[in-house]
Amino acid sequence: MVSPPPVDDVRIAMELHVPTDVRLIERVVALVSRQVRDLDFPLQICTLNVPVALSEALSNAMLRGNQDDRAKHVRIRAAIDRHQLVLEVADEGGGFDMDLCTIDPTTPDNVAREDGRGLYLMHRLMDRVERFSESGDSEGSTRGNVVRLTLRRP
Repeated sequence: MVSPPPVDDVRIAMELHVPTDVRLIERVVALVSRQVRDLDFPLQICTLNVPVALSEALSNAMLRGNQDDRAKHVRIRAAIDRHQLVLEVADEGGGFDMDLCTIDPTTPDNVAREDGRGLYLMHRLMDRVERFSESGDSEGSTRGNVVRLTLRRP
């Protein structure tokens, strides 16, 4: 009988394309969280860091990037190995300035605001948060906005 490879040798790569529909966020988050859990990441990462950060990235992509347009799609890529988790969420929007959009909602000036919490949470829960634009064709037209979330295994 052949034994399964140790978790140290396993790498998971997945790509999902979903329509802009916030009702799908929970299912996508559950799928990705399950893969992270299967590679024995710590419980807090599986139950807090990944679900909250990914939910925020997906809702921003759908509601802000795609402006809740159900004709548009969101692409999710996940690369998980024993060292780290890298998630990319791409929408069909024009992008944004991450520095201008990231506020600290705990300060007195921002505590009553309803916007800006998602990026703040992503930054607090992940080791690295990046934003860039994807090229759509050979002429360099912009195809979409990508947020990349990276979390190293503790």
